[in-house]
Amino acid sequence: MTSDALHGIDPVPISALNQFAYCPRRCYLIHVEQSFAENIHTLRGTAEHERADTSGHEHRGGGRLERALPVFSNALGLSGRCDVVEFWEDGTVYPVEYKHGKRRKWMNDDVQLVAQMLCLAEMLGKPVERGAIYHTLSRRRREVQLTDALKQTLHETLKALRLTLDLASAPPPTPHVERCDQCSLQDICQPSVFALDSPLGPQCATLFDDLADQDRAARPK
Repeated sequence: MTSDALHGIDPVPISALNQFAYCPRRCYLIHVEQSFAENIHTLRGTAEHERADTSGHEHRGGGRLERALPVFSNALGLSGRCDVVEFWEDGTVYPVEYKHGKRRKWMNDDVQLVAQMLCLAEMLGKPVERGAIYHTLSRRRREVQLTDALKQTLHETLKALRLTLDLASAPPPTPHVERCDQCSLQDICQPSVFALDSPLGPQCATLFDDLADQDRAARPK
């Protein structure tokens, strides 16, 4: 989808990119069905984000630090906010995303940070080529370089996300079952029931199709 085609379309939240890259079904349940539940992991994450989520700025060593900075991209059709953006004395712009726990092997946090970099670059009219993810458990930053491969991953993820958000019903649970262990939506998602390889999976996949079609037909054109 071109930037011209995105005019007049509601921007996608950057946070939805992270959710989608982790699990498309979780993303759909949260952003389309407005379903959410807390567990110990989400509560810890919220507590650890509390300072970064408070808007404000401070000066450090000749530079400036902005917290909870709103960002957007008209070209990509994205909006959201950065936990922290550092504006260094040499002109470098450096976003920092705070994450609960330690680094994990999947790419959802990196995709989110890349989206923030591209939003900042469009807003400021200058390249933003590096950022970091701060892992609260280790209290260390992991730097992420903006590469062509990561930009391609972002574009592919965003395209798939838009298609998923327009579905009449939620996609099946992720095949990466290890991601379900700490998910707060297990009781809502019921991955063991709705998985396509479960005994009832194929029937469950179409269980609510008629109701979803009726809902879609009733939406304003």
